[in-house]
Amino acid sequence: MKTFLKRLWSLSKPYFVSADWRWAWGLLLAIVALNLGNVYLSVQFNEWYNEFYNSLQNYDKDAFSAELFRFSYLAASSIVMGVYSSYLNQMLQIRWRRWMTVDYIARWLDRKTYYRMQLAGNPADNPDQRIAEDISSFIEVTLNLSLGLLSSVVTLFSFLFILWNLSGDLTIPLGGGKIFVLPGYMVWVVLVYSILGTWITGKLGRPLVALNFDQQRYEADFRFSLVRFRENAESVAFYRGEEQEKSGFFARFSHVFENYWEIMKRNKKLSWFTSGYGQIAVIFPFLVAAPRYFAKQIPLGGLIQISSAFDHVRGSLSFIIDSYTSIANWRAVIQRLSGFMEGVQAVEAMAGDGAEMSRGENLAVSHLNVDLPNGEPLLKDFSLQSAKPAALLVQGPSGSGKSTLLRVLAGLWPFARGNVTLPKGEVLFIPQKPYLPLGTLRDALVYPGRMMVTDEVLQQELANCNLGHLSGRLAEVAPWSHILSLGEQQRIAFLRAMLVKPDVIFLDEATSALDEAGEIYFYKLLRQRLPQALIFSVGHRNTLQALHDHNIQLPKRAA
Repeated sequence: MKTFLKRLWSLSKPYFVSADWRWAWGLLLAIVALNLGNVYLSVQFNEWYNEFYNSLQNYDKDAFSAELFRFSYLAASSIVMGVYSSYLNQMLQIRWRRWMTVDYIARWLDRKTYYRMQLAGNPADNPDQRIAEDISSFIEVTLNLSLGLLSSVVTLFSFLFILWNLSGDLTIPLGGGKIFVLPGYMVWVVLVYSILGTWITGKLGRPLVALNFDQQRYEADFRFSLVRFRENAESVAFYRGEEQEKSGFFARFSHVFENYWEIMKRNKKLSWFTSGYGQIAVIFPFLVAAPRYFAKQIPLGGLIQISSAFDHVRGSLSFIIDSYTSIANWRAVIQRLSGFMEGVQAVEAMAGDGAEMSRGENLAVSHLNVDLPNGEPLLKDFSLQSAKPAALLVQGPSGSGKSTLLRVLAGLWPFARGNVTLPKGEVLFIPQKPYLPLGTLRDALVYPGRMMVTDEVLQQELANCNLGHLSGRLAEVAPWSHILSLGEQQRIAFLRAMLVKPDVIFLDEATSALDEAGEIYFYKLLRQRLPQALIFSVGHRNTLQALHDHNIQLPKRAA
């Protein structure tokens, strides 16, 4: 429980001390005030029951009319408070969610944390789900449960006194002329009834926490596999891998199905008890108070008032019973969000590791040692120097560390030691498979959006990069990563280089999908358009050697 409360506090506190704290506390206090107002109205309604039913029992028409009028303004007040309590609650939820989502996305993207989390073994599975769904669920349930608990506590103490005064004394004969008088006996009855029910509910429902945690993970894994299949549909079609994909889908869904089945069985056991508990609670106060009513010690209104007060006290004490399913989901969500933030924090702590990066006049790498995430050495005491302008080509056997060397130079690879100096100015990295964002073709061409260019310039560069057939589709929104071939996507990457005009450009197998003529054309285009740039390439083709000034061969990694 201590760990759970600590996690809850660490997730909730930041918003209420953020720049939005005035709205956060203002809305929260207003909602609390409205909830307390609703408790006050419940007390007033409880008194109204007594007066209203007594007027019926006494055939008092004037009192009956007065109580109807009293009910009208109590009901109107309850409606107003209920509407604004819900409205302000939703306002607080969306503002809190906006702040929390922005904060989580910023920390996830900052310093390449999203990338490094994968290198660290992805300690938080499905971060997209945790940001998109778990944050919303956490905020909604946290507010509802905390406000519900507050209302329950205030209601409990408000109606305990009412029930105590209404209960009277219960006389229990002990034999031998002795008796035991139990004052406020209805209070003791409802306490025993509710505490026993809460304990049984806790025993029955405790496994739901782990089951709900696993269910969210299985659902996310299944959904991710479907999305990944859609994004790689063409590759699957070429391989004719439908049967294997189908087997994978069914295997992942079997986890969803089997875990949900366990949740169903556990909920059934819980529902048997909670439903019976709730139904018995309807008639139970009448059974306990009936002897005093038939003894004419209390009127009909008093009996109804006792039943209402008993129900309010029972409802307050049964808050955990009534909310157990929500609490189980809530605890699972808190575990997932805490796990995500712990993963981010672990990566942030790791982010200081890696080669010492600096900027200077030339490219210089000295005494660089690079390891795999498992600690296995990849490059040992690697050094190189190159002045601008120049074109360097790094080649070597598969697994020798060519692409990893680029990651080190980009500052992405934390498992490195040594010194790296990059030339001053704009640096551009071009991966083998360029990233095309969602949106228009224009958005894809100017990604990541650091340059302002006109449509005329884009159309001219499309023509220069043998993509003139796309010049009339700049404003078209489409899934460009699926529409364009890998060769067209690689040509877009060179187009971006023409727009950015970097001082240093790193290319990782950037022409692998182009034919030799296309490869020669684009490297010559780079040298022509960026005559002062330092070009650093990784590639396998021997034809690349004639397009570069220097060739660096990496040794085969020892088995």
